Amino acid sequence: MSETLSQRRTRLLGPNVRLFYDQPLHLVRGEGTWVWDAEGRRYLDCYNNVPHVGHAHPRVTEAIARQAGQLNTHTRYLHAGILDYVERLVGTMGPEITSAIMVCTGSEANDVALRMAQAVTGKTGIIATDHTYHGNTSAVSQLSTTMPPIGGHGAHVAHVPAPDSYRHGADPAAFAAEVGAACARLTAAGHGVSGLILDPFFVNEGFPELPPGFLDQAAAVVRAHGGLIIADEVQPGFGRIGSHFWGHQRIGLAPDIVTMGKPMGNGHPVAAVATSFEIMQAFRTAFRYFNTFGGNPVSCAAAMAVLDVLADEDLQARALVTGAHLRARLRGLAQRHAMIGDVRGSGLANGVELVSAHATKAPDRALADRIVNAMRDEGILMGANGIHYNVLKIRPPMPFGLAEADLVVDTLDRILAQSLARP
Repeated sequence: MSETLSQRRTRLLGPNVRLFYDQPLHLVRGEGTWVWDAEGRRYLDCYNNVPHVGHAHPRVTEAIARQAGQLNTHTRYLHAGILDYVERLVGTMGPEITSAIMVCTGSEANDVALRMAQAVTGKTGIIATDHTYHGNTSAVSQLSTTMPPIGGHGAHVAHVPAPDSYRHGADPAAFAAEVGAACARLTAAGHGVSGLILDPFFVNEGFPELPPGFLDQAAAVVRAHGGLIIADEVQPGFGRIGSHFWGHQRIGLAPDIVTMGKPMGNGHPVAAVATSFEIMQAFRTAFRYFNTFGGNPVSCAAAMAVLDVLADEDLQARALVTGAHLRARLRGLAQRHAMIGDVRGSGLANGVELVSAHATKAPDRALADRIVNAMRDEGILMGANGIHYNVLKIRPPMPFGLAEADLVVDTLDRILAQSLARP
């Protein structure tokens, strides 16, 4: 019997390399918000934030090809491309953010950010939420509770409960108290507090509805202990949330360090760490860091093209309008389908929380899994995340418009009405 593509994948890549959906997809092409499988069937992509300005955007691919045809080398030679990009990038943030290191992945960016905090503070203790993901290097994998490292988490890591606005409300004082307790534990253990790292939109935690200023008290506690604030913008950044270009701007936070990755080059492997000149100076003094591919001319050309497309196609403003329409229609579904407990989000980062009972707000992970697979069968790709893995995750490429939003809601309405949606 001939070997299937999945079997060949396991043989060559190893076991336990996750594939999406009960019936995995063999994708061969993408354009805008759509992808096609090997049989020619088209799927609406409501999951991938990596092709941020759309799959195979011609301006990005042309910029990559043009620069690759001229020069591609590392940053130990002078080249204006990286300087032009960093100058434009930090211009989208507050005045305290002036410098950046270019790397290849979000994992690398967060790894560097942790070392920046150590260089400035002389401490190693770090605080993260108990349902987060910041990458897969040895250092940042310590932050994740969903994939605990071999031997357990180091004593230098302190986790705090992720906010859950649906069940417990948005209580900034309670969150700050948990952060304060974590600071005390790290200090007592001799690690001290180097910083707090979080996604300011809490995407992996299920998009909790948090008001501006929610993180102010927690940030003040960390800074009182001498620590820095690291905002991981891999998921909410680059205009995705519509109202602001960055998640930390929406929640009213002025971080010391900002990291970014996936969407930055529309699929090209480019990422960055942005910070003040003073923090950068401390890092450069403490660590002899060099990344062969980070900030190469081709990567910078791809990243600059993404900024150009975001501006020229007004995609942030479009995300704001489309997201509001999508959530309004989803809340209409909640009036007809009791299994929808909550709808929340901003721009094109949205979640639909599924429950087995409104009275208890009991999460229904099994239902979320069935819905995700049923939507795939209907030609719409999405995922599920959140503290209980019961939140439908709708995070499409930025060209996603009103017609696509209506298609998602109409399809979800039909699936929820079917017997599939009942245990």
